[in-house]
Amino acid sequence: MRHIISILMENEAGALSRVAGLFSARGYNIESLTVAPTEDESLSRMTLVTWGTEEVIEQITKQLNKLIDVVKLMDMYEGPHIEREMMLIKLRAVNTGRQEIKRLADIFRGRVIDVTDAIYTIEVTGTSDKLDAFVKAIAPTDIIEVVRSGVTGIARGEKSLRV
Repeated sequence: MRHIISILMENEAGALSRVAGLFSARGYNIESLTVAPTEDESLSRMTLVTWGTEEVIEQITKQLNKLIDVVKLMDMYEGPHIEREMMLIKLRAVNTGRQEIKRLADIFRGRVIDVTDAIYTIEVTGTSDKLDAFVKAIAPTDIIEVVRSGVTGIARGEKSLRV
C-alpha cells in the first residue's frame, strides 16, 4: 500500500542522508522525496512516498522516529489529506499536433510555459494519478522529456505537523 510520510526534522547537513540510508540499509524503496525549510529556519519538512504492508510502514516509522534529526512525523494515510505533485513535460508540437497538445493541456488544467516552433513545455500540477493520466494521453513519440517534483502533502482540517 502507498503511504505518504511527512517528517519534521532538523535543518542540518547529513539529515537527508541519514533518512535515505535508513531506507537503503533495510531494502525499502523511496518512490518520491521532497525536502524544504519550514517557516522555522532550524527545521525542514521532508515528504516521502513509499510502498509497503502495514507492518513494513510501522517498522519504517519506528526507525525514522529513532533518528536524532527527526522531530516529529505523520503518516498521511492515517487521515484525510491534500497531496500535489508538479510535472514539467517537454513535447514535440508540430503542425496539427500543436492544437491537440494545447487541448489536452487545457483539459488537465495544465499551462504552456514555453513555446518554440517545434516544442511546447507544459506544467501540470495535481495528484500523481492525474499526472500519470496526462502522460498516457500524450502519444509516446511526442514526449521529449518529463520532470516530476515528487509528492508533497498536508493534512486536512485541524491536524498539523508542528512542534
